[in-house]
Amino acid sequence: MKICSVEFVKSAVNPEHYPTEGFPEIALVGRSNVGKSSLINTLVSRRKLAKTSSTPGKTRTINFYKLDCIVSDGRVRSFYLVDLPGYGYAKVPKSERRSWREFIENYFQSSQGLAAMAVLLDARRDPTETESNIYRWAGELELPVVTVFTKSDKLSNNKMTSRRAAIKKKLCLGEVVVFSSLSGKGKAELLGVMEQLLDT
Repeated sequence: MKICSVEFVKSAVNPEHYPTEGFPEIALVGRSNVGKSSLINTLVSRRKLAKTSSTPGKTRTINFYKLDCIVSDGRVRSFYLVDLPGYGYAKVPKSERRSWREFIENYFQSSQGLAAMAVLLDARRDPTETESNIYRWAGELELPVVTVFTKSDKLSNNKMTSRRAAIKKKLCLGEVVVFSSLSGKGKAELLGVMEQLLDT
């Protein structure tokens, strides 16, 4: 899949503000500071399209990016990458952390175009209950999932392999892509997986 154009469409906090064009959506879910903004910028080859919040964990908007792509059979397809707020930032009060779950569940239940989920994990961290819930939600919604291990440049290949195996024992990861925003590792693979997810 080759990206032809990309644009930031809007930020939304309520279902009535979601885009209504009917394009399929791939939701990006991950812990604060896992590298969602860097992943978006690397995928679309734009350094500053997605901006990192100056206060991690405080963002409470859902950001929609429209991508127009040429897929493997030559057709042009459009879809949204949907950047969901990060979770798990230690300095956020517990009440706000609880509200994250309600906010995200509302999106999952209300979105008319949700087609797949990309869950971003830092392989250096052990999964928490929140990660378990995310994969459970995907199962309940019958959503295909790709797991993206970000910041792979911070681990050796052997360490990444062992951490991936350890996490796989705790979570049903689905398709897995090892990704680095610094080197671009995994970019082409992830775009290919996304094309497959849109056709699922």
